[in-house]
Amino acid sequence: MLIAILTILTLVAFAANSLLCRMALGGELIDPVSFTTIRLLSGALVLLPLSRAVGAPTPSPRSASSWASGLALFTYALAFSLAYVSLDTGMGALLLFGAVQVTMIGAALRAGERPHAAEWLGLAAAMAGLVYLISPGISAPPPGGALLMTVAGIAWGVYSLRGRRAGAPMAATSGNFARSVPFAISASLVTLSLVRLQPAGAVLALVSGAVTSGLGYVIWYRALRGLTATTAAIVQLLVPVLAALGGVVFLTERITHRLVIASVLILGGVAVAARAGAGSPRSGRLR
Repeated sequence: MLIAILTILTLVAFAANSLLCRMALGGELIDPVSFTTIRLLSGALVLLPLSRAVGAPTPSPRSASSWASGLALFTYALAFSLAYVSLDTGMGALLLFGAVQVTMIGAALRAGERPHAAEWLGLAAAMAGLVYLISPGISAPPPGGALLMTVAGIAWGVYSLRGRRAGAPMAATSGNFARSVPFAISASLVTLSLVRLQPAGAVLALVSGAVTSGLGYVIWYRALRGLTATTAAIVQLLVPVLAALGGVVFLTERITHRLVIASVLILGGVAVAARAGAGSPRSGRLR
């Protein structure tokens, strides 16, 4: 039950993060690199003192695994932001979550995890729901944007897989954010002439980094310890649905028949897959 609650909280945070990105980057309130830098820096500034306050062990500054995770986090955040400005939301979601599924489930299969047939059925239903949800906006994507979003999905899959081995979620996440900052600042310095920053964009980036990314990723790292890699990959397909519902509530977007049907398909598919993954003795755990 605890893992289910943590997973739901994480997915809500991910969906909220998607809305913040849409508002900031879609509204051209900030450039993608500045958004990424503020997002990662604010996450680090909140998580590091919070980690010390709760007595979490301090990550070793020489930890190679933490630096690798920090690089994966930076790669995801920057590639996602850069791709967002050239792709429509629907195609971006399909490329991002498609890459996440391939990365995480591929790693699970390679490590010996054997998903139940019901998990494959649930994944197929959820992916069909995602495609149906975004199908009105599907068109041939710009090659550069498509490549960047695919890289973002792979990087996020790697970051999530590495999180399944994290012994202390708070310490690991704060360390990863801290290690991502030098990469982000370097990217900002390289693109200094392209900076576009309005106060509203900076605020959205701050909230994205400190709350929906920083704290959300701590919860995600904790939830990952109780999920198979396959289940962890599949449940993330709920994010586009939650983001769409968030758009209805906070951005006055309309509820459509397409959204309702797609939501049923995705929710049903994820439920079937999660139930099968929890009850199957063949579902392994990557360590």
